[in-house]
Amino acid sequence: MDNHPIGIFDSGYGGLTVLREVAALLPQYDYLYLGDNARSPYGTRSFQTVYEYTRECVFKLFDAGCPLVILACNTASAKALRTIQQKDLVKMDPKLRVLGVIRPTAEVIGTYSTTGKVGVLGTTGTVLSGSYPIEIGKTFPNVEVYQQACPMWVPLIENNEHQGPGADHFVKEYVEQLMEQAPGIDTILLGCTHYPLLEDKIQQYLPAQVRVLSQGTIVAESLKDYLHRHPEMEQLCSKNGTRRFLTTDDTTNFDEHASIFFGSELRSEHCSIPHVS
Repeated sequence: MDNHPIGIFDSGYGGLTVLREVAALLPQYDYLYLGDNARSPYGTRSFQTVYEYTRECVFKLFDAGCPLVILACNTASAKALRTIQQKDLVKMDPKLRVLGVIRPTAEVIGTYSTTGKVGVLGTTGTVLSGSYPIEIGKTFPNVEVYQQACPMWVPLIENNEHQGPGADHFVKEYVEQLMEQAPGIDTILLGCTHYPLLEDKIQQYLPAQVRVLSQGTIVAESLKDYLHRHPEMEQLCSKNGTRRFLTTDDTTNFDEHASIFFGSELRSEHCSIPHVS
């Protein structure tokens, strides 16, 4: 069976929230998900380390037959995407492509705001990279972007404590810190693919008129448009409706956590990456 799946990469589990929406909108394609759980989280690591880890995983997906890889990870998109596109892809098969999640989101977020003030909740790495203010500014130069790092959210989610009362303290703290930066913020982007699991709690601490956006549906629509505009890539992607899941860590542990993000049970396979035991 000809199998050239669309690769979906994340440092851990969060990218499964993107894959869920992508596969729902475009179910005919094959998908291969790779979570680098053995080296997660990426959010506090240096640019160089994130680049090296992401590059290794992207190459693993290329080796598995993926002609197109989506970095369904904001940290990897912020710290590694541009270098991979400009430095690595030029040396490889010219048909191969790597896309991220920041630009598709940045290109539409301004259309949701009426006040022109947008908030971004993200990991420390994504916030420090400045990627969202830069990319949003390219499409919406008059939109003001306010960012808030939320370093405790990913550990809470990955330890399955995000629904408990202990999570409320950290959700309230970061949301209030963001809203205190500027009156009039009316649109908030969840700039980490883990954060949709906290969306209900986040909304509790916001005024009713503030809209919260997660990336899954935006990225799915962007991918659909990309494949329509690039028929040469669309033809390379196989269409058998399959989904495979790889993890660099323990598969049993991955499967238990992954169902929370993907919305249904799944079975993963272990894969080896250079420098990962």
